[in-house]
Amino acid sequence: MTSTRGRDALLGAAAGLVGGLAFGWALQANDMMADSLGLIGLTTLGGGTVVHFLISALVGAGFGVIFGQPGESFAATISSGVLYGLLWWVLGPLTLAPLLMGHWPTWALSEAGTAFFNVVGHALYGGVLGLSFHALSAAYARWRPPDAGERRASAPPARHVVILGGGFAGVSAAQRLAQLTARDQSIEVTLVSQSNYLLFTPMLAEVASSALQAQHISAPIRAASPRTRFLRAAVEAIDTESQTVRVYAGHNLPSETLAYDHVVLALGSIPDYRGLPGLEEHAFTLKTLEDAMRLRNHVISLLERADVEPDPAERQRQLTFVVAGGGFAGTETVAELFDLAHDVLRYYPRIDPAELRFMLVHSRDRILPELSHALGVYSQGKLEDRGIRCVLNARVAEATAEAVVLQDGRTIDTRTLVWTAGNQPNPLLATLPHELNRRGAIVTDETMRVVGVDDVWAVGDCAQIPDPHHEGEFYPPTAQHALRQGKVVAENVVAALKGRAPKPFRFRTLGLLVALGHRTGAAEIQGRRFSGLLAWLLWRSIYLSKLPGLEKKVRVMLDWTIDLFFPRDIVLTVDTSVLARSGQEAADTGADPY
Repeated sequence: MTSTRGRDALLGAAAGLVGGLAFGWALQANDMMADSLGLIGLTTLGGGTVVHFLISALVGAGFGVIFGQPGESFAATISSGVLYGLLWWVLGPLTLAPLLMGHWPTWALSEAGTAFFNVVGHALYGGVLGLSFHALSAAYARWRPPDAGERRASAPPARHVVILGGGFAGVSAAQRLAQLTARDQSIEVTLVSQSNYLLFTPMLAEVASSALQAQHISAPIRAASPRTRFLRAAVEAIDTESQTVRVYAGHNLPSETLAYDHVVLALGSIPDYRGLPGLEEHAFTLKTLEDAMRLRNHVISLLERADVEPDPAERQRQLTFVVAGGGFAGTETVAELFDLAHDVLRYYPRIDPAELRFMLVHSRDRILPELSHALGVYSQGKLEDRGIRCVLNARVAEATAEAVVLQDGRTIDTRTLVWTAGNQPNPLLATLPHELNRRGAIVTDETMRVVGVDDVWAVGDCAQIPDPHHEGEFYPPTAQHALRQGKVVAENVVAALKGRAPKPFRFRTLGLLVALGHRTGAAEIQGRRFSGLLAWLLWRSIYLSKLPGLEKKVRVMLDWTIDLFFPRDIVLTVDTSVLARSGQEAADTGADPY
């Protein structure tokens, strides 16, 4: 391990010298070298240049030790280098330089402005550092391939950690495990997931409304966690007694059995239709990219059909959209579908905006019960002011292809029902001989270890994890909790492998945000309430910052910018039923009859 760290430090130092050369050249070309050295109290150019390159090498060595052998692409390593360089701008000109000059750093805007010319140089330095380190590491690997001793050290690992599920919790656990075990060849990590991407579910409603491109809110797991073995497969069975998992990778492929020393259950949840007749057959859900695209194409197909529909009753069914569930997912979905339909009506001159009906069915007396009463009432008022009807104290009892039936006997004629009123943990958990709660989530202790076993852990939507801040309560199944649970469970697994005691998971909800469409939102952050445009901007800013990868952030920003100036796209991305004469013909061809 020591030799590996030394090698990475030397390669980082060499890359730092290259970056320092580029930084110095840029400063010298703009006659800024003297000013830059003056920030750290150096007045002689010759001695300052030596110090400049010495610092560049030391900072580069730190980069090599921290990041180690790069497993990602050139672009990812360069991005890491740029961020590293910017961090050193904060630590250097804004923090260490004032200390060297004899006064305490204030991080004031005026002070930052004085050193601002330096930030471009630090970003350049970081980018060149990352690029050089990647190139030098690759060259070293080709020049000095592992010797026999290293090959024996990288032989089949003695301990195997298997993560089941590629959502927020699973990918977060894999990434943290990769960091913690990067220099330990005795531990291998395998992530198993049916999809090969991490889906950023908070933005899924915007995909359904054509505001965002589907691929822009999903990051390939192989890229997000390059040091983890990834297996795209379905989990068939888990045997906690023999410590094995049986997975199935696809048609005509045999099942594979994975032996594990520790397994992390991050299997997520599926829609819970509660046994209601017709719901599974006729309702749309919003859990995957496929769900979002199917709903988007369905809505556009209905608008196309309604534009030429001669029967008034059928036309009304086609232009009525019902969403069941007044939580965050349902509220955002109905708001986004409203925006989509009204934004593209210019293309359908024979549809009167007054014909469009949007309904949000909710079982309680107000929507968004997770928010404070004031914000819930505000949100409901905003939706109703725009023309979205909130049907409260009502539950769906049945669904058909042409209507939604409520428990009180009322019938809503519609071709569209979106179900967001309930989820249940993955049914595979029911096959395990361990305690489940009433919902079907597996019960864990405060360290996220499944009760009764030492080598099984559970996180995310499929786990019931006690909340020590609220006695008798449990952490909610939200993305902000899942991300942090994944990191802590990774640390606990490594602790268990090394014979140390795991630590309890402790986290307080940072805030709750909901987008209400039409550049309006509601938010509650650390006890503070926000609404209107400011809350909408907070929603976008916070969720944008959480998107994995710089590339995805840029693409989503571009999508949002385009959405400000142009109408939403109405291109149907699946086959339509123009040639189908009946619903049966459409079903035979895989088309949507409406």
